[in-house]
Amino acid sequence: MNHNSIIKNMFNFDERLVKLAEKAEENCSESFKVFEKTAEFNGAKVLNAFAENRISESCFYGSTGYGYGDIGRDALDKVYASVMGTEDALVRYNFVSGTHALSVALFGVLRKDDLLVSITGKPYDTLEEVIGISGNAGNGSLMDYGIQYSQVDLKPDGVPDYDLITEKVKNAKVAYIQRSRGYSLRPAYTVDDIKKMIDAVKKGNPDAIIMVDNCYGEFVEDYEPTHVGADVIIGSLIKNAGGGIVRTGGYIAGRADLIEKCSYRLTCVGMGKEVGCTLDMNREMFLGFFLAPDVVCNAKKTSAFASELFTMLGFECSPRKDENRGDIITAVKLGNEKLLTAFCRGIQKGAPIDSFVTPEPWDMPGYTDKVIMAAGAFTMGASIELSADAPIREPFAVWMQGGITYTSGKLGVMLAVQEMINENLISF
Repeated sequence: MNHNSIIKNMFNFDERLVKLAEKAEENCSESFKVFEKTAEFNGAKVLNAFAENRISESCFYGSTGYGYGDIGRDALDKVYASVMGTEDALVRYNFVSGTHALSVALFGVLRKDDLLVSITGKPYDTLEEVIGISGNAGNGSLMDYGIQYSQVDLKPDGVPDYDLITEKVKNAKVAYIQRSRGYSLRPAYTVDDIKKMIDAVKKGNPDAIIMVDNCYGEFVEDYEPTHVGADVIIGSLIKNAGGGIVRTGGYIAGRADLIEKCSYRLTCVGMGKEVGCTLDMNREMFLGFFLAPDVVCNAKKTSAFASELFTMLGFECSPRKDENRGDIITAVKLGNEKLLTAFCRGIQKGAPIDSFVTPEPWDMPGYTDKVIMAAGAFTMGASIELSADAPIREPFAVWMQGGITYTSGKLGVMLAVQEMINENLISF
């Protein structure tokens, strides 16, 4: 009995699904080669940054209390800055999420009467209350502190309105770009796309600070937004940059003066980056970042495979296997709630942790609609590990991401299809 037959029996795959998956994988072969080249280039950048910054075992030892003189913490900041092409970075396990890191950056840079302009339309759901465009007044949002907000809506096809960006940022302190799509069906933006946005901003206001939410985008391409003019980028360590190893945290990388302001917001004015113990976290933050280029490659392969397989089944997917990617996510428009929930149940069955759990929609903090999430991960909420989530609303699309190994990612995607077959929701 060959390997494929044994795997088919392990997971009770329909024979037709196995053959379709083989064809989908074959169709992705050229895209996989491109992904591997990007991973090789980014891996070389990371290795070079470790060498240039003389990383040694002593950098792995954590500190306690105030964290004065923590050489590992300071060296990790330098490694991130080297790879991201920035003057400085703030990499800390104290960031509880990507939204927290974004909030620290926004509050760190903006002051009363400053104008924040989101040039990629409405931001991700969890940032709305941070800004103050939803939630209760008096909660401590940016608007509560006298910071003004405006946004440049995207064109119907999801493309930024470059002319309107130039006009609306004339008095802006910060021009804000969300690289990934959130719960929308517009494309994730590539570094080339972001360069065009930056040019449009600088045309209208050369002094505007360009801030990019880089979540899900790290190591997807050869370069990051800071290599093409962004002043500061922000991300989560339980997404791409943590390589599936880091258990919590986030980073802010950019201009030194902006990083200093952000550090004052994270700790306190006058202390900033000089304090903050690392406990036992240094080693895993170094290791995760070292592994991240290859882990992101696996996630991209999983995403492309899912896109091709579900396209072959007749569903609309974005991006397609061979389209330029700005992040690790594939959106699949499923069309109804039954298909959506079956997809998530199948992904959960392919998880290494909690595969026996049945995901159900629930009122998740920070979201206006019920959300269903499939995520059986070694680190809770780590969306660099295979996961899928969606609000229960039209057009019943699901956003799938992650896959720290391609094998587990591929099998998880196949189990999502198998669940639909089992429930007689699709046919070949």
